[in-house]
Amino acid sequence: MYWINGAEAESIPADDRALHYGDGCFTTARAAAGEVDNLAAHLARMAEGCRRLAIANADFVLLEREMRHAAQFIGEGVVKAIVTRGSGGRGYSIAGCHSPRRLVSTAPFPVHYARQREEGIRLTISPVHLGISPQLAGIKHLNRLEQVLIKAHIDQSGFDDAAVLDSNGMLVECCAANLFWRKGNQVFTPCLNGSGVAGLMRRRIFTLLEGSEYTLHEVTEPAGALIRADEVLICNSLMPVLPVTALNETVYASRRLTEFLLPRCLTPAA
Repeated sequence: MYWINGAEAESIPADDRALHYGDGCFTTARAAAGEVDNLAAHLARMAEGCRRLAIANADFVLLEREMRHAAQFIGEGVVKAIVTRGSGGRGYSIAGCHSPRRLVSTAPFPVHYARQREEGIRLTISPVHLGISPQLAGIKHLNRLEQVLIKAHIDQSGFDDAAVLDSNGMLVECCAANLFWRKGNQVFTPCLNGSGVAGLMRRRIFTLLEGSEYTLHEVTEPAGALIRADEVLICNSLMPVLPVTALNETVYASRRLTEFLLPRCLTPAA
């Protein structure tokens, strides 16, 4: 089901800037028992994305109402929200773009995540590297062509996902998930100042590790750091945490960190 500015619809005007320039941002949330999990954080992410993209006048009160309605409609599943800059004239200028457009949609929950939480996933290294762009780093903007190419390679590779590097060869994330690895009680995740998406489950894991036996480090490291790890896992708001059983020929037997995080991440956020 799709809603555009609160009304059921399946199309947007041909002059919407999301079509022409990917001019907007989005968030993808889990709906459980008719509620949007971690809704306040999803709305805050959208507000920050709009601020970073200089999209003014987006109505987050209405967006919250529409996301809640979508969650009640589907009960259990996925709620996705998009804010575009709206319709505008030809060219890159945002002059005259005063009416952002809200799109909310629902989808069934990805059934394979339950199986992958039990069985784990296999990673490879993506040959597609992310460009470094501090102005856009962290936010979920609508320019996802890098991820489209990454996913195309994964689909042809026989692996479940891929570790993605930036153009300097440093670890960033996976195709649609953040990346963590553990060595002893030291937990590492890539620094996202130059590229990648700062996911909400990533942020939640930061909080869960505070005061635990684990020490967290945001680092800039090449793919070799994963070879030396005791454990690797990936996360996003839907998974929410998946253990990695292998990276190419490197096998991981431990799930100690995964077993600590998974039940806490499955519990709806306060």
